[in-house]
Amino acid sequence: MTFKRADILLPKFHNDPEKMKTWSVVACDQYTSEPEYWNEVNALTKEKESTLYVTVPEIYLNDADIEDRIQKTNETMQTYMADGVFTEHKNTYIFVERTLRNGVKRLGIVGMVDLEDYDYAVGSQTKVRATEGTVVSRIPPRLKVRQDAPVELPHIMLLIDNESRDIIEPNAKLTHTFEKVYDFDLMQNSGHLTGYRLSDEAADLLDEKLQKLADLDSFNKKYGVAKDAPLVYAMGDGNHSLATAKAYYENKKKELGEDAAKRSPARYALCELVNLHDESLVFEAIHRVIFDAKGADFLKKLEATYTVSYDEKAVGQSFIFVCNQKETRVTITDSKEYLTVATVQKMLDEFIAENGGEIDYIHGEDVVKNLCESPNNFGIILEAMDKADLYKSVILDGALPRKTFSMGDACDKRFYTEARKIK
Repeated sequence: MTFKRADILLPKFHNDPEKMKTWSVVACDQYTSEPEYWNEVNALTKEKESTLYVTVPEIYLNDADIEDRIQKTNETMQTYMADGVFTEHKNTYIFVERTLRNGVKRLGIVGMVDLEDYDYAVGSQTKVRATEGTVVSRIPPRLKVRQDAPVELPHIMLLIDNESRDIIEPNAKLTHTFEKVYDFDLMQNSGHLTGYRLSDEAADLLDEKLQKLADLDSFNKKYGVAKDAPLVYAMGDGNHSLATAKAYYENKKKELGEDAAKRSPARYALCELVNLHDESLVFEAIHRVIFDAKGADFLKKLEATYTVSYDEKAVGQSFIFVCNQKETRVTITDSKEYLTVATVQKMLDEFIAENGGEIDYIHGEDVVKNLCESPNNFGIILEAMDKADLYKSVILDGALPRKTFSMGDACDKRFYTEARKIK
């Protein structure tokens, strides 16, 4: 089984809604340009047991004291383990009902994925594949956290392409037969989270249905291809976190030997499985803000490379350019790339290499506009891709450009709640 039941750790107070509200913190790769958000999280969790202190928000990765923060994070993990903060739920799945800020529910299953069946390299043919390009340079700082960590906490979200919605969704009608393990409001007005341990019968049925997704003949017929291996699980969120888990596991093979490593907890990574066709999953564009660079210089480079139109009715690859508190629709009429985001990312990479500056990936148009009030910054607002194109695009073309899409706003991202021993 590529996705299977896990020994899942929950805090001993998992039935206490108030303590769980400060325990559970949003994915570390969110609000990376909004320190006020993390300042508020620090204030809310001060002197309380919280996942904030066993993860490293990416907003701090470039701080001078990052090594001390990583060490403190691992020490806190050890303390939580020694003090009995966690209780272990053996060989189980957790069915998750996440009520988003807008009231829509997202359904998922927390389990673990076999890293033997995952490869983030472009063109890989494994059952688990990256949907966007993996930036290898982003792995080392995450690996520093994981290599000495006794536990992992996931914000990884894997997707299945189950248009009939008959694998995960039926569990919503069976929750009265499951054990409820948490039920609480999330901090910062981010909705609500409820979790249930699947019954053995429900877990067995889930395993059976997931196995059918891996049937190669059915896969090739469904997508109209002739491949040697099926794409069963596509990355939704947490691409670099799963890549880090893979790198950690490969290092364990060198350290322990391949056979011993395959028997170790490092072979797996905890994650949440969600249906691509879940009604809550709306693909949002991920916008770009470039700091300490001249927007006019970027437009000059764009015009020197492509045919560019500023006509609102122009046909081609369009985006909104934000600079000097002005918004302009820019259309490239002769791009060689299939996706607008691919064209934009290629140009930005070249521009920054030549001119300097720093790029950040932003969820929410308002945030882009606020950050671009400074004359030293400029931004690009993109349109979202159609989620129905995801699997076929990955199958045919390999991983999409990094940060092509996001599933929801920052407040809707996965919150750290469960954990698992990796040593």
